[in-house]
Amino acid sequence: MSKIIAQLKSFNANRLPEMVKLKYEAMAENAFRFFRGTCHIFYARLSKLKIPKSPSVWICGDLHLENFGSYKADNKLVYFDLNDFDEAALAPALWEVLRLLASIFIAFDSLGIGDEQAMNMALLFIKSYSSTLKEGKAINIDPRTAKGILKDFLKNAEESTYAQILHKRTAIAEDKVSLSLQHEKHFKLDKALKKELKAHMEEWIKTSSDGPYNYKVKDVVFRLAGTGSVGVKRYLFLLKSTNTKGKFLLVEMKQCLPSSLAPYHKIEQPNWETEADRVISTQKRMQHMSAALLSATVFRAEAFLIQELQPVKDTLVFKMISDNYRDIYQVIHDMGVLTASAQLRSGGISGSATIDELMKFGQSQSHWQDKTLETARQLADQTNQDYQEFLSARDAQSSGIFDVG
Repeated sequence: MSKIIAQLKSFNANRLPEMVKLKYEAMAENAFRFFRGTCHIFYARLSKLKIPKSPSVWICGDLHLENFGSYKADNKLVYFDLNDFDEAALAPALWEVLRLLASIFIAFDSLGIGDEQAMNMALLFIKSYSSTLKEGKAINIDPRTAKGILKDFLKNAEESTYAQILHKRTAIAEDKVSLSLQHEKHFKLDKALKKELKAHMEEWIKTSSDGPYNYKVKDVVFRLAGTGSVGVKRYLFLLKSTNTKGKFLLVEMKQCLPSSLAPYHKIEQPNWETEADRVISTQKRMQHMSAALLSATVFRAEAFLIQELQPVKDTLVFKMISDNYRDIYQVIHDMGVLTASAQLRSGGISGSATIDELMKFGQSQSHWQDKTLETARQLADQTNQDYQEFLSARDAQSSGIFDVG
């Protein structure tokens, strides 16, 4: 068994076996999807490379083209920002940059877009990132400041309603509303687990200061979403208001496992109470405003994150790049701005570099740009090789390499 396949099996060994099979199927779609599902392999390799020195900052850890999105925040306003913090950690700033740059090279290569165009986008990201650091001021993107595709994303998020998402995810039978098991991302739970989950959520609603008031749990299903997180325990709850007729909420409860970066970074981390506290604390530090109902809980001695399911959560879908190439320039620029802004916003907190230190790093772009681009290109090429090895192993059905459980 090759090293890459062994790493895959080891990493996914503590995840739900039946879901890991679906994860492998998703990863076979293209090299970019494989990249999304192998964050642990990326950092195992990156940690052994000699890269330019950069300040220690809070990073989301799995930054790529599809991990930015539009959403309604707790203040009911709409933003476009980084939106996945499962792998969050205190780490060198360039680790985050390298992950994003590698995703550009991999995505463009998978779509048959030339190296020159990919390099232009990578250069644009670095320029926007370093310029924002140099200014030392965090920027947020909302409907008033957004341009191009992002303006459309945010307009959709503003206009989206719970009626729309309920129509997609629920079913009505005999005047009773429940979560639809016809939805491709919903899976039925066994009765004992379902009962226990409902009781746990009821208790959270009653006792948590982050919970919604005057709601009762009507239904719960297993939810499938993402790529890297496929295989973790993830539940979707339907809550009904006890005060307002016909008013519902959709709330997600997602298992939080240790960050994929944990075995590789050498920077001392805070002593988090749970992995969910790590994810939520970092998210609140890095985002301008966070999603509604963001909270942590412990179920069956395992840490979970709770948050409201968004009616609309638009992302830069991988295949949009080739169809909207010119518009992508503005998006990549904004991603660079938002990445730097998240680091500035969390600057000086719990071991992170100060804003002054980050400004100085942004000013020194010429000292680290070329090496960073070269390393990102190298990491992307190695990921493409890993992907081909993964496909070959997957096609060898008789080998039993991907037997799980």
